Amino acid sequence: MNIEEIKKEINQANYIVITTHKSPDGDAIGSSLGLYHYLKNRGKRAIVIVPDAFPDFLKWMSLSDDIVYFDKDQEIAENHVNQSDLIFSLDYNALSRIGELGKVIEESKANKMVIDHHQNPQEFANHYYVDTDCCSTAQLIYEFINELGDINSLTKDIAECLYCGIMTDTGSFRYPSTTAKTHQIIAHFLELGANGAKIHEHVYDTYSEHRLRLIGYALTQKMKVFPEYNAAYISLSQEELKQFNFQKGDTEGLVNYPLSINGIKFAALITEKEHDISLSLRSKDNFYVNEFANKHFQGGGHIYASGGKSDLSLVDTITKFEELLKEYKSKLV
Repeated sequence: MNIEEIKKEINQANYIVITTHKSPDGDAIGSSLGLYHYLKNRGKRAIVIVPDAFPDFLKWMSLSDDIVYFDKDQEIAENHVNQSDLIFSLDYNALSRIGELGKVIEESKANKMVIDHHQNPQEFANHYYVDTDCCSTAQLIYEFINELGDINSLTKDIAECLYCGIMTDTGSFRYPSTTAKTHQIIAHFLELGANGAKIHEHVYDTYSEHRLRLIGYALTQKMKVFPEYNAAYISLSQEELKQFNFQKGDTEGLVNYPLSINGIKFAALITEKEHDISLSLRSKDNFYVNEFANKHFQGGGHIYASGGKSDLSLVDTITKFEELLKEYKSKLV
């Protein structure tokens, strides 16, 4: 990446669009809003566009009400893209990760820049600021602003958004990708006035009763453990989700529960969606779920945290997953 060229493009841009992936999580929204604040503070016209809805427990972040939802306001979103001369692609490495919005971005004549930490980025942008060893895109936004020479322009609002992104993508700073540098950045956010305890409360202590009961049901009734493979999974059907008045984000982090069992190094959450089956995969040690997801479930991601999908039925997907455990026994045990 040529930082001087990027500086020039930002300075000359009349309108900047920030995009992130489908089913946005804390890192996607935190990094997007952090960059949005930074650009607005520089006097730039900018907007954040997401492919679809994100959980309510992320809507406390400043200016989240400004976000445009492509699935609800497609024409408005397309007008924003058509006006833009610079597009940021945050926390995704392929246009397929943003659904139908991807075609709009692909056809846009605006310059495009990817800021991401996922492996194997697709070639669709003019500039790439990618570090696959980095814990989060939110940390990369911090480093990017620092590269631009504007680290002293950070505000409390920016700090809180980026703090949320880093916190959620590191499992509250416990994943191996969390480094000394990460903690130094968090310390800077605290100096800027970010309230770490309050951010944690916003994200993790605002469960609805339905969500808590869904978690209890999933753990007591739907978790299947295979000690002979050091693996476990939870499966949920559409009917079961509706039974607990499912809302966006209610299964966030659920896959981490089976992974917390002593001896388990591979966990999955298999969820029936409207049109396909979604898989959320987590692992430890020397088992890399990004390779597993890519080979068997049209997915990918980080080595210890990946996702995928299946066009089979829920029952057939579960059967396939269990058969694959047998194939991977030598790598899991």
